[in-house]
Amino acid sequence: MASPLEQFAIFEIVPISFGNLNLSITNSSLFILLSVFLILRVLHKTHFKPLLIPTRWQAFIESFYEFVVDLIQQQIGTRGLVFFPLLFTLFTFLLLGNLLGIIPFSFTFTSHLIATFGLSVPLFIGVTLVGLQQHGLHFFSFFLPAGAPLALAPFLVVLEIISYCFRAISLGVRLFANMIAGHTLVKIISGFAVLMVSAGGITSIVATIPITLVVLISGLEMAVAFIQAYVFAILICIYLNDALNLH
Repeated sequence: MASPLEQFAIFEIVPISFGNLNLSITNSSLFILLSVFLILRVLHKTHFKPLLIPTRWQAFIESFYEFVVDLIQQQIGTRGLVFFPLLFTLFTFLLLGNLLGIIPFSFTFTSHLIATFGLSVPLFIGVTLVGLQQHGLHFFSFFLPAGAPLALAPFLVVLEIISYCFRAISLGVRLFANMIAGHTLVKIISGFAVLMVSAGGITSIVATIPITLVVLISGLEMAVAFIQAYVFAILICIYLNDALNLH
């Protein structure tokens, strides 16, 4: 039986290199491009010429618009609507990337730290720059809790800075860990089911148990795909709220 982690291996599909510069298209980059293409295609199809009485697809996409707008207003307020394009793109991109990975023989690019960190670190830097742009040097007061004793200030500032910087790591690790754990579990149980069916006899009948578990866990993975995209987006909203309001 193949290793459950074999599904996460990255390999080249179209080798492209210029000297020491490797620009090859891998299975990971292919599914990233596929996610972007599908998002653009659906948005173009439904909103290039929107109808007064929306079609099912248009209504479905508009529900995503409303969902993200409500998310921003609840966490940041109307002031945060300027970040709607970023958060809508982020949410839909992660959701589609997570869902594509559930399809058999596909690839989950959100199960790789390089992909999740590639999102979380630039977003963390961007949120910090927003805070500096809004408040200047006063932004650094965020690292000293109000009412804290002056004697404890150096200790508290160091802890707050470490906690603040850890946001970039926790964002990437949370998404990576949840996606890789679920897919690994499905692969392991599927492997047991295949072995039991191959054994024949009574064992093949008992194999209906792990097969049923695979179906149930796959359904759960669809929920996790949505939840992880939602958690990623809502945490960015919370961090933006901190940067704008210094709470």
